[in-house]
Amino acid sequence: MKLNIIVDGRTHAFEVPDNLLVEAEAFFDKLDADMNKGWQMSRDWVEMPDSEQRCQIAADKILTAIDTDNEKMLMLMAAYILRTMPGVKTITIDNTGDMNETELIMEHESVRPLGPIFN
Repeated sequence: MKLNIIVDGRTHAFEVPDNLLVEAEAFFDKLDADMNKGWQMSRDWVEMPDSEQRCQIAADKILTAIDTDNEKMLMLMAAYILRTMPGVKTITIDNTGDMNETELIMEHESVRPLGPIFN
């Protein structure tokens, strides 16, 4: 599966192996269990992050993985996002310190026509 990640206006396309979504299930379960306890999202404490917030948290971890050249973590977090929110096509990661500003773009949003549809 393909996931586009945009940081600082630069787009990086990552090909996440389909089998990783299954093989990393135990890792994803542990990550979800940690998030179920609540998570500090920039300035806000979130008691129970929803799916979008969980993906924003994972995207923040992707930003760290890019900065530290940790390709394994990058792929695991990309796979987590694709598993948590099927249909995500692109992530625009905020790198100003507010992970709440990270945007998830769903596949159907990116292929939407630009104007009205006439029948």
